[in-house]
Amino acid sequence: MEESLKTYEKTIEKKHSFGWTPKFEEEFRTNLSEKTFIPIAEKAIEKLNWDIVYKDDNNIEAKRKETNFGFDKWTESITISHKHGKTVVKSESLGNEMWDNGRNSKRVKLFIHAFKETEKSFDKESLEKLELEAERKNNWDDYVIPEVLPKPNEIKKPNFVIPLIGGFIVSIILAIILAKVSVSGIYIIGLFELLVAIAIGFSLKYLIKFSNFTEFLKLKYLLIGMIILIYVLNQYFQYEIILRENNYDRIGFFEFIKLRFEQGLTIKKLNTGWIGLIISWCLQIVITYFVGVVKLITGITSYQLERVPIEVVDFAFYNFVKDKTEDEVRKELSSKGWSKKQNQDEVFEAIEAIHGANEMNRMK
Repeated sequence: MEESLKTYEKTIEKKHSFGWTPKFEEEFRTNLSEKTFIPIAEKAIEKLNWDIVYKDDNNIEAKRKETNFGFDKWTESITISHKHGKTVVKSESLGNEMWDNGRNSKRVKLFIHAFKETEKSFDKESLEKLELEAERKNNWDDYVIPEVLPKPNEIKKPNFVIPLIGGFIVSIILAIILAKVSVSGIYIIGLFELLVAIAIGFSLKYLIKFSNFTEFLKLKYLLIGMIILIYVLNQYFQYEIILRENNYDRIGFFEFIKLRFEQGLTIKKLNTGWIGLIISWCLQIVITYFVGVVKLITGITSYQLERVPIEVVDFAFYNFVKDKTEDEVRKELSSKGWSKKQNQDEVFEAIEAIHGANEMNRMK
């Protein structure tokens, strides 16, 4: 952030917000046209060192980042909407806080100040120039069509069997690890579910790469199957470990589960009974699923972008910007050496992956 803005930030009188998601909103008016508003807002956000995550003709969204212990974390989402001279600025907390200590009001007022200062630095002539530059940028008018494109990779047929078998093996390994940890008494609810989800996401990332399989729906069903298998096998392996390590007389697995229900779940000497046990199992599945889905989407997106050179993605996107149909874009790709349908489909998937990544960045 520029020093002048840091100085101004210290003078802002905070207004505290409370709620499940604290937020603060304020509006102001400007005589800027809709075509020049977004470029000015973009420059103001850049001065504030916020990350722009979305923009269209009337709206622009950004997120403010803080670095703690070497890790970056988005703390507020700032949305700016402009229509008919009226501008609404809203800042919303991204953490689990119920009180923002006035931070959202500071973001809103700081943006308004930065915007007005940026607006003052442009006269009529420079605004017209900025408008033309923005139009050229949005229309990709400065894009230079390459004479040649990087050659496509060798065709690799997608094979769902690889992630299917790999997922089964990974599930067994994770179930054994969980069972040993649980029997040893060091299992921490919440932490280990997160670790399991990360492990599943990591393994699926490489299975997707080896198999060249990126169909989200089938991979999501595989993820669900893996989660169920892991936690069911976790109980079975606990049953086997307890019997073997203690030389107990063998009882049936379902008898073991019945005994677990009778014993219930004990947390710090508090027995929550069978209800607590069921709730803990539900939490295991829910936490692992939601974190796992995010990791799965990230893995698919990463691979879809990795297998297609960025020059090819830019070339296809440029043609779409110029209002060409999918068939016309396929012809353009064919003229540059990308003639096989699967290679072309992978280019389109890469474009969709970029859009999906942008939408994920917008999530609050």
